[in-house]
Amino acid sequence: MPLFKTILNKIPSHHMKALFKNPPAALATLCIFFLATSAFTQSGSGVLSGKVTDLNDLPLAHVNVGVVGNGHGAATDEQGNFTIANMPAGTYVVGATIIGYQEATKEVEIRAGETTEVLFKLRDALYQMPQVNILAQREGIFETVPGALTYIDRKEIDRISPVSGNEVLRRSPGVHVVDEEGAGMRLNLGIRGLNPDRSRSVLVMEDGIPVALSPYGEPELYYTPSMDRMEGVEILRGSGSILYGPQTIGGVVNYITADPPEGQEGSINMRGGQGGYFSGNMFYGQTKGKAGFTVNYHRRQADDLGPTQFRINDLTSKFKLQINKRSNLGVKLGIYDETSNSTYVGITQTMFDAGGQDFERIAPFDVLNVRRYSVSATHNYLISKRTKITTTAFGYTTMRNWQRQDFAYNSFDAEGNLNPPPGNFSGVVWGDESVDGGAIYMRNGTGNRNRSFDVAGVESRLTSNFNLGKLDNEFTAGARFIYERAFEQRINGTKPDAPSGVLREDEIRTGYGSSAYIHNRFKLSKRFSVTAGTRIEHFDYMRDIRRRPFDGVVTDTSLVTSSALVQVIPGAGFNVQVSDKYAIFGGLHRGFAPPRIKDAISGEGEAYELDAERSWNYELGFRSQPFRGVQLDVTGFFMDFSNQVIPVSESSGGLGLVVAGVMNGGATQHLGVEGLIAFNFGEMARWEKFNVLFDANVTWVQATFSEDRFKQQAGQDVNIAGNRTPYAPELLISSALTLEHHSGLALRTTLTHVGSQFGDELNTVEPSANGRIGLIDAYTLIDMNLFYHMEKINTTFNISVKNITDERYIVTRRPQGIRVGLPRFITAGFKFSF
Repeated sequence: MPLFKTILNKIPSHHMKALFKNPPAALATLCIFFLATSAFTQSGSGVLSGKVTDLNDLPLAHVNVGVVGNGHGAATDEQGNFTIANMPAGTYVVGATIIGYQEATKEVEIRAGETTEVLFKLRDALYQMPQVNILAQREGIFETVPGALTYIDRKEIDRISPVSGNEVLRRSPGVHVVDEEGAGMRLNLGIRGLNPDRSRSVLVMEDGIPVALSPYGEPELYYTPSMDRMEGVEILRGSGSILYGPQTIGGVVNYITADPPEGQEGSINMRGGQGGYFSGNMFYGQTKGKAGFTVNYHRRQADDLGPTQFRINDLTSKFKLQINKRSNLGVKLGIYDETSNSTYVGITQTMFDAGGQDFERIAPFDVLNVRRYSVSATHNYLISKRTKITTTAFGYTTMRNWQRQDFAYNSFDAEGNLNPPPGNFSGVVWGDESVDGGAIYMRNGTGNRNRSFDVAGVESRLTSNFNLGKLDNEFTAGARFIYERAFEQRINGTKPDAPSGVLREDEIRTGYGSSAYIHNRFKLSKRFSVTAGTRIEHFDYMRDIRRRPFDGVVTDTSLVTSSALVQVIPGAGFNVQVSDKYAIFGGLHRGFAPPRIKDAISGEGEAYELDAERSWNYELGFRSQPFRGVQLDVTGFFMDFSNQVIPVSESSGGLGLVVAGVMNGGATQHLGVEGLIAFNFGEMARWEKFNVLFDANVTWVQATFSEDRFKQQAGQDVNIAGNRTPYAPELLISSALTLEHHSGLALRTTLTHVGSQFGDELNTVEPSANGRIGLIDAYTLIDMNLFYHMEKINTTFNISVKNITDERYIVTRRPQGIRVGLPRFITAGFKFSF
């Protein structure tokens, strides 16, 4: 109880008042704290013991055996035996994992006062699809990881039945996702108060391969992996992220696709909804002998998802081949094609206040085309039973062409008279011309921002378990090289829908990134381990400007400027298994993110003294399973930035011009606590035909500018020290209640609460007439999903209602105006597995 009093005291009173004005949010909060502080009666404990061998019955030593979802665990001795004592009575999923072998899980029942025996026979990992996962144990045996992390599996994704992948990512503590077009095609994700714009501060991967346009020079996500084809998502927010660069500030998000199955299996998943919404996913996989493959085709489209119209085709395939007893090869291919009417311009504040225009297509000729081709090959070689080397080569190319109609806001002269529209005014006006900045004049012109990005890389990683005296060690070391090149042109047209015209800007940006890392986990005892590691990043980059405006005149030129940076990124952490029910972890690491090449070198070829983003990140937390069917995780964190680069790109609400004031943002601090509590009432009460699941994650964070920094406001310098950073809500809540019956019927209710947030560094409360600046009010959403599984035909039917209360809310004021969240939205569908 004192713990929750402390957490409550940390939350400002005005947030608590705002929360409890909303009955659903208040009810969810009360449930969290009531259930967390209720007294449960523990029903005795038992012992789990057993043995781990290979398929030839030879014992395997140093295998990690643990209970999925909590801290109970042990390692096998030289004879392959293990014992886990003092386990509360109940049913558990127990997993066994070691380098060189496939992970294995079994369901076991622990009875009070009894010893339960279990035998694991591990299959050589060479039969598994080779790929890189950020977590040591995918099934969730997390007690060895010195940092906060979340794994969201396929079952949870199906329960959410997402229209946008953002719905899934919000189920993780510490994560703030900002919707842009309602479909999740461009991920805007921030962790622990970091700026979510285009997910620049987060390393996003798919099966361990980066997916950003250019991992170093342009880490924006204009392509986001489709959640419908994923088996799970890993979200790492702690010190373990130094193994994965170059972005180490905001954590790691790794999308996981399905591996080839042991036999053959497939599925067809289809859903339809309002506004022509359709999502279809077809999967088939098979393994015969030493070879296996998967094929996955995903189609998604909508005519009116809010203001958005889109068509997506997404094809991926995996192949695996067992070369011999020591090595195997995996190959993955992907093709993604998207056409949408995505736009930057949003509605004005006057339009929002008037109502009835939330989803108007202000720029109906805007078109975004994204096409991506990717290939990767991963080779595993087992040097010994305890040592493996993994080499991955990958490459991808992304084309992102965006046709956007020009526009201007209305204005008044010094005498208060309305200025005339721009010279190329199309005659179309949106908003209220009587308010300065409250109307939008559409223009007869387009800016075609055509860009393509090529990325190629290779990485080798050595992993080994070894003994140093009496100490067990888990060692990882590796190196990676990435080549990236970006081609960018801006072509101005003279009609609202002109895809071509006059070449205004033309440039090429090139980068060479190399890194090396070393990481070791020291098992000082059965209950205490320490991890330490270092990563070194080196990045050479060049900007070759071939055409751009000078003093308003477009001129051919040849401006070539290059620069380089080097950064050492250390990190360390610890994990203490205090008892079979509680584990404490902590860590610190250096946060690092290189500046974008466009920001680091000006349009005149000047290399700015623009620092990389650097921080020291600290966290301390615990994981526990205090009673059968109860899980509680709490993490406190502190991120201390010596410099946070403030973006001025158009996507972040800036002018998109170097002259707009690219600068080192200065020092910021992010202080907060995040927690997860989960109850499995069926396990607690030993129900056989019915189950009730309840969980909630809560994040409270204060992200502020921590040193003097001055911004212009109404011609005066204003010190923003102490102000909150933009788009960093102090309070986030995600909660779910699931009712399941053995007949196959299930009901899922999900609640999402996002606290208020500011749209600018000045923390302006009063909204501007154009809607781009001002406070964004808190909002609470409730979704409901009904499922029915027919065992005889192995098919699940579902009906999903998003935003069931039909709440009207502003989700963002970026890039150029207000975006309103989706209203009540209904889908229905089925999933057939074979």
